[in-house]
Amino acid sequence: MEGDTFSGLGSSPQIDSKILQTFQKNFVQVQNILDQNKLLISEINQNHESKIPDNLNRNVGLIRELNNNIRRVVDLYADLSCSFTRSMEVSSEGDSSGALKSDGKAGQKRNRAA
Repeated sequence: MEGDTFSGLGSSPQIDSKILQTFQKNFVQVQNILDQNKLLISEINQNHESKIPDNLNRNVGLIRELNNNIRRVVDLYADLSCSFTRSMEVSSEGDSSGALKSDGKAGQKRNRAA
């Protein structure tokens, strides 16, 4: 079932494979960043609770790093969205390329007699 998630994407197995590789790569990157953010947030909280001036000053840099990581996650999800949209467009172009229907006729509208 897990492998079926994106089975309808793309117009060929090679395109499907490329799409899946792109998704997997981006999701791994996102997860790594989110794991890093979890550690940053923990350190920020510890520094805040300590109320030690040096630790509070260090939080400024940690919060900047956290914000940059969040921007990177947003960018990765935007890239995923664009990749998905492009793959769906390629897939739909392949489906509507004037292929013949099962009755052998092209998929065009019928003209009504006046």
